[in-house]
Amino acid sequence: MDERINGLARACGAALLLRRWRLTTVESCTGGWVAKSLTDIAGSSDWFECGLVTYSNAAKFRLAGVPAGLIEAHGAVSAPVAAAMAEGGLEHSAAQLAVSITGIAGPGGGSTEKPVGTVWFGVVVRTAGQAGTQVRSEQRFFSGDRRAVRAQSVCRALELVLEAAKAG
Repeated sequence: MDERINGLARACGAALLLRRWRLTTVESCTGGWVAKSLTDIAGSSDWFECGLVTYSNAAKFRLAGVPAGLIEAHGAVSAPVAAAMAEGGLEHSAAQLAVSITGIAGPGGGSTEKPVGTVWFGVVVRTAGQAGTQVRSEQRFFSGDRRAVRAQSVCRALELVLEAAKAG
């Protein structure tokens, strides 16, 4: 899995550099793993803007500007919160692309509605100087232990960055 993550991170860097875009990450359940994998790449300062680890709901509100009412209404692991996290990442940075991750990595914390392995992603691309003009949310269900869920989440986040950077 580590080789796959490294390969995806390198591909993201190349695609972002080609577009002359910068990336912001807003992570919850992955705890900064996406940002770490990207900044492991030499030269990443040319295309990586910043990473926010918003593990608590209060941090999602304070650092990424996710409205508290949105979290109360939908829960932290939801499409609206994932989208708001990504939008907040763009608002608080000079990046053109933001990706967010919020999920339940386990082993506890799951429910019937949102079992362990439930992960939501948000992707926002800034176009024409406007944040949030292209917003996408995606839900995935991953299996395995905590590390496996988190690693699969990192891979999917990097795939989403790569897709967005290529699509532009």
